[in-house]
Amino acid sequence: MSRTSSPSTGRLYGLARVLNAWKIPRSTYYAQRRRRDDPPELRKRGPKTLYTDEELTGRIRHEIGISPFTGEGHRKFWARLRVAGVRTSKPRVLRLMREAGLLAPQRQSTPVTAKLHTGTIVTDRPNQMWGIDATATVTLDDGQVTVFAAIDHCTAECVGIHAVKRATRFEALEPIRQGVREYFDGFRADAADGLQIRHDHGSQFMSDDFQNEIRFLGMESSPAFVREPEGNGCIERFFKTLKEQLLWVRHFRSIPELVEALHEFRALYNHHWLIERLGFEPPAQARQRLALGTAA
Repeated sequence: MSRTSSPSTGRLYGLARVLNAWKIPRSTYYAQRRRRDDPPELRKRGPKTLYTDEELTGRIRHEIGISPFTGEGHRKFWARLRVAGVRTSKPRVLRLMREAGLLAPQRQSTPVTAKLHTGTIVTDRPNQMWGIDATATVTLDDGQVTVFAAIDHCTAECVGIHAVKRATRFEALEPIRQGVREYFDGFRADAADGLQIRHDHGSQFMSDDFQNEIRFLGMESSPAFVREPEGNGCIERFFKTLKEQLLWVRHFRSIPELVEALHEFRALYNHHWLIERLGFEPPAQARQRLALGTAA
């Protein structure tokens, strides 16, 4: 534009006039032209490091070789380099270890695929599905103890609970037996016909004795998907409440003392614990309402 002639005078506009019209400082123009004619060397931003990538990778290999441990990650070796007087950043150590194949092997995550139980595990009526699982607690005299419990997926009602030192397949059946006696008028063949039992793949629940007994009672096994605890979420939520309200706030001397406390808590929970998804009703009240067919 500065070399264009004015149509009225025939003279060149000139650089100063053009830059003044565009409101661009002449220093900016000359700086940009200088960078265009003599472009600067592209270098990494920030201060220049004391070690090249190759040198730092060698120091990392040295630290891996002298470390008495195996499977340490990039954060540990970043700290070891600092102790050795080598100052660098964690992201750079991670990048170099990844490029050199020095990171500890990790378990590959399983891709999430569509599950057959997409939807909800909560049933519309009581006694359609019970969930059973086990958790652990400690007594002062007997050490670690296993607690088995079963819960109704509709009302969140605890239908049975049991504590034992040895968590065998026979002990795992006790909450089911308690629930059948209370909610199905006795323990007999096909007493709970059509009831599904949701459980995980624990050895007690997958054993022949456990499966044969629930089949004798007319129940249907409904195992949750592997590595999908949401499928057994009703009993998992009950265990959270049990721990926060009892197991984590009280000490128990023996298993009989614990069993007594568990049955007391079961009664308290069923009749007084408010469940939000039931309109803040206790489980026992929700069962009674559903049995009468009334609205919440």
